[in-house]
Amino acid sequence: MLTAFARAFKTPDLRKKLLFTLGIIVLYRLGAHIPVPGVSYENVQICVDQASDGNNSLFGLVNMFSGGALLQITIFALGIMPYITASIILQLLTVVIPRLEALKKEGQSGTAKITQYTRYLTVALAILQGTGLVATARSGALFSGCPVANQIVPNQSIFTTVIMVITMTAGTAAVMWLRQ
Repeated sequence: MLTAFARAFKTPDLRKKLLFTLGIIVLYRLGAHIPVPGVSYENVQICVDQASDGNNSLFGLVNMFSGGALLQITIFALGIMPYITASIILQLLTVVIPRLEALKKEGQSGTAKITQYTRYLTVALAILQGTGLVATARSGALFSGCPVANQIVPNQSIFTTVIMVITMTAGTAAVMWLRQ
């Protein structure tokens, strides 16, 4: 197995693709550990430790799909989920809306236009989901029962909230770009 791996690195084209893939993985894992500005990382860790001691909730399940980034409230907390949701919505709308169906039948140019719509919808969904996550974290409901849950976002100003949502939306856009 190691000889096959070594041979793969000797081929320039394959080596380039493997290193690019490794770079994407490293970048994603890095973004999954950088907290969003305005979040008290220490308080989040206290609540995550308390939640992992036995309280398995729906947030725990969703957190598993985000690679642990959701409950850590990181830059990539939303992950690729808004893009997947947007893709599903547009596939369903293609059946319902004649204009989208016509675009799909146009071939590559129509598919490119639908992909562009998917990206716009992804950003809109990321804003919506980011706002929901920030509001849940601000209210203390993200970690119910945690003594410091109300101090996860110490600065409750609108400016801080907007920066947090923009950061998560930009993280989703970056993950969407990595997917391409």
